[in-house]
Amino acid sequence: MVDYHKPVMLSESVGGLVIKPDGIYIDVTFGGGGHSKSILSKLGPEGRLFAFDRDPDAAANAIDDDRFVLVAQDFKFLKNYLRFYRVSEVDGILADLGVSSHQFDKGERGFSIRFDGPLDMRMDQKSPLTAARIINEYEEETLSNLLFQYGELRNSRKIAQLITKSRDEQAISTIADLKKVLLPLTPWGKENRFLAQVFQALRIEVNGELDSLKGLLEQSAELLKPDGRLSVITYHSLEDRLVKNFMQKGKFSGEVEKDFFGNKLTPFEQINRKPIVSTDEELNDNNRARSAKLRVAKRIQNESV
Repeated sequence: MVDYHKPVMLSESVGGLVIKPDGIYIDVTFGGGGHSKSILSKLGPEGRLFAFDRDPDAAANAIDDDRFVLVAQDFKFLKNYLRFYRVSEVDGILADLGVSSHQFDKGERGFSIRFDGPLDMRMDQKSPLTAARIINEYEEETLSNLLFQYGELRNSRKIAQLITKSRDEQAISTIADLKKVLLPLTPWGKENRFLAQVFQALRIEVNGELDSLKGLLEQSAELLKPDGRLSVITYHSLEDRLVKNFMQKGKFSGEVEKDFFGNKLTPFEQINRKPIVSTDEELNDNNRARSAKLRVAKRIQNESV
């Protein structure tokens, strides 16, 4: 078994699913299996749980239970793999997005600014795209755009210029290399925040995280039964904005569409208008929970959607 530490907002996120003992549920971010074990504990003999995780390390935590199936794939392929198991609709979907504590704590995976290691950042170790390839091969303008969009860095052009100039002299292969290159632009007193934004941008690009999330949300509207629940934990504003907009409007941007009578054409009804955040007790016990936001929505019966 691989240690993935404590799951965030366990009772709140699983509770938001309002689990039926004979229902079919999906945990799209299996990790250490904390959320999945909680779901299974509430299922009866006829209930079923499918879990997804593209990180090979997660397989070590697979649960020995006839009601459980672990699919070692990106959750953007959710419908395709459920079809293989002859599942066309489900009662609930749970997602705990972002990087797991286990991934952050392994320096060789390249996710954390706390360690030196290769610029990797792949959740799926079979993927050819690494952070090192992005840093050393992307055109300056492309690099600037992803730092601005995914890292929300206002000085993204200066950062991209500095990186491209430095790599012309010597390849940037490790976390220490990158931190050294960025040192002239690293704001004093805000070093960790700045580097975290750069790392976030690279990680999102490496793993196609926002595209996967969009795919998950769109498929959830097709897979969930009426009254089925979607429970999603996000860790930064880019994720949260997509989840919030989709739960409110059934789309990622623009105004909500309405029918002839003024009724909103959206597949979901929000259960919590404002995101649920961790309690002070959990924050003291689990550092990863500090930026977490939980949103829960219910699939509504709307013939126009």
